[in-house]
Amino acid sequence: MSASKLLKALKAEGLTVVEVGDWREHNRNAKGAWGPVNGVMIHHTATKGSASTVKLCRTGYEGLPGPLCHGVITKDGRVHLIGYGRANHAGLGDDDVLRAVIAEKALPKDNEANTDGNARFYGFECENLGDGDDPWPEAQLEAIEKAAAAICRHHGWNERSVIGHLEWQPGKVDPRGFTMKSMRERVRDRLK
Repeated sequence: MSASKLLKALKAEGLTVVEVGDWREHNRNAKGAWGPVNGVMIHHTATKGSASTVKLCRTGYEGLPGPLCHGVITKDGRVHLIGYGRANHAGLGDDDVLRAVIAEKALPKDNEANTDGNARFYGFECENLGDGDDPWPEAQLEAIEKAAAAICRHHGWNERSVIGHLEWQPGKVDPRGFTMKSMRERVRDRLK
């Protein structure tokens, strides 16, 4: 999927999309391959404030340069596109999980970190403190559902191609505050 097709797919799914800077060329491709892409990964940011969250995800921080995802989904349900190509969001994860995503089967428990997820997943960072108390507004949950469904629809994937960071990499907890099972059910229903 090209950057233009991603933008078109998100808008066709009914999302409000904000294009941030040179997002189409903002990537980490010089550090390694991007693709083949096999799924969509959902994260929470552990931040507060939409503008500062978008800026952080776009630029990164010391030791982890941006982009830290492809799109930031803010609490108001807008998708801010900040990068296209390889992004620093998934890190190393479990090759058994990747095989399950590719086969669209139930996910095994992640128990190792031996596979480059930055090469294999679209990533969405979702504005939330990730403390289990910060609410997830319905507009934001619906935007996560729509963004994941838009990519799945384009690629012909089902809802099992959508995972959380906590299902990919041992020790990760994001997203916290809703279950990936419930989000996959939403994506499944939207794709019908």
